[in-house]
Amino acid sequence: MSLPWRVFRKASPGLRSISVSANLLMNFVPSTSSIDANLVDRLQHFVSQASRLFVISGAGLSTESGIPDYRSEGVGLYARTDRRPMQYKEFVGSAKSRQRYWARNYVGWPQFSSHKPNAAHRTLRRWEEAGKLHWLVTQNVDSLHSKAGQRRLTELHGCAHRVICLGCGTVSLREELQRRFEALNPEWRAQTLGVAPDGDVFLEDEQVLHFRVPSCTACSGTLKPEVTFFGDNVSKATVQLVHDRLAESDAMLVTGSSLQVYSGYRFLLAAKERCIPIAILNIGPTRADHLAELKVSARCGEVLSILQPL
Repeated sequence: MSLPWRVFRKASPGLRSISVSANLLMNFVPSTSSIDANLVDRLQHFVSQASRLFVISGAGLSTESGIPDYRSEGVGLYARTDRRPMQYKEFVGSAKSRQRYWARNYVGWPQFSSHKPNAAHRTLRRWEEAGKLHWLVTQNVDSLHSKAGQRRLTELHGCAHRVICLGCGTVSLREELQRRFEALNPEWRAQTLGVAPDGDVFLEDEQVLHFRVPSCTACSGTLKPEVTFFGDNVSKATVQLVHDRLAESDAMLVTGSSLQVYSGYRFLLAAKERCIPIAILNIGPTRADHLAELKVSARCGEVLSILQPL
């Protein structure tokens, strides 16, 4: 399915915008049956019983903000196209791959960075303020939890709003890099072939041949989003921090994740080993359904917003 976006030049040199069709408002949330009131009551009891709730959130939490995910049945990237995300080895090993990645990311950034937190993000922030939520680990890189005001937060896979130099380790804001892209590519144009998760769009290879990519201002090194690409590993320090927060918790709630990626699934295994009760709120099956004492298949925002942090 393609979204007819066009990058076009505005009156001021170097400034660009994106014209987005109404199709952008398409629903990336998979269909689901009506909510089982009994299961919601049980989930309310689960939350009420917890005094130090540990939450893991995934892409299914952000689909309600208009960001597509990879695996949702019928509407995820894997279901809609045969395209796959950039692999870590491909990015670091090929200048052409980096050029293609950054061109796509440049076009998609204005839309991706404009997404707003939804009811689920706001609810989890209120639970933190109420003292119910002890720690939140998100597998998402969209910064929506931070935008909602979440503080007790680990971005397990990093954040697309930051950029890191692979040479010297300098971290900068993605928005600053956008301005550098604009300055280097004042005449560059492209028409996209669809929207993808993690802040980019689809472009044909010939569209990116003349796209120029800046290097680190400190050491001229290679710039990369401060996110964990497929095929890369989460740092040991981050994993240990999450395990430490989990050890302090007395219940785990998974929201909007199929847990297919081991980086998140490992914490379900750890919770089970520690006899920490687990509940899952997600549309469709997950890798950890057999570990949970409660599973609710429904939209995260719809269910979380009616629960009370009692």
